[in-house]
Amino acid sequence: MFRHKGKARTLQHNLKIASLLSFVAGIVNVAGFLAVQRLTTNVTGHFAFFVDEIFKLNFWQGFIYFLYIFFFLLGSFVSNFIIEMVSKTSDRLIYIIPTIIESLILFFVALFGEFLISRNPNLLAFSLLFAMGLQNSLVTTISNATVRTTHLTGLFTDLGIELSQLFFYKQQDQKDKLYSSIKLRLTIISFFFLGGLIGGIFYSTMRLYILAIAGAILLIGIVYDDLKLIMQN
Repeated sequence: MFRHKGKARTLQHNLKIASLLSFVAGIVNVAGFLAVQRLTTNVTGHFAFFVDEIFKLNFWQGFIYFLYIFFFLLGSFVSNFIIEMVSKTSDRLIYIIPTIIESLILFFVALFGEFLISRNPNLLAFSLLFAMGLQNSLVTTISNATVRTTHLTGLFTDLGIELSQLFFYKQQDQKDKLYSSIKLRLTIISFFFLGGLIGGIFYSTMRLYILAIAGAILLIGIVYDDLKLIMQN
């Protein structure tokens, strides 16, 4: 699911990576919000708050919201930069390195998150936004922009459009393509909600250690993908 790209990718590849990464994003979204009352998987709301603080002349708080946006952007930049650099030497490591970096960030926040909350909760938000920028850029590159897993606004928009098209598309090949796309959207949404639900339930007892589970899921996904490739060869 990580290694196939371009025409080699199938719906099943996209469904697997969509379910894995959207589940992780759901956990991060809820755990990050419960920990620091900040959105940590997307920047749409932060942009609105940034503009609001600037109009109020609260420039320091506005700068903090700008940094939220910046760290998500930085994560996206770093992810694709690594992919482009590594692709020159090893196709095998292209997507492994960004995923491992994201996993390490989640483990770091799980272990030291409570300390960060007591000292500077913004650092925790920066870290998670960077990790989600990494993830969103990674999955966008892998799937040729077919899969996005860290926020749902665009997904619900696309889903609404595609559901309406069911009333108008008559040719079977058009319907099959539409059904596949709807299935993918629903998979991402469902696993994002499932991850959020799991994150919310266990946050009360595990606190930010729930992020260690999200990090472990990423590593399991890499190992699974690697073992499957070895078995096929």
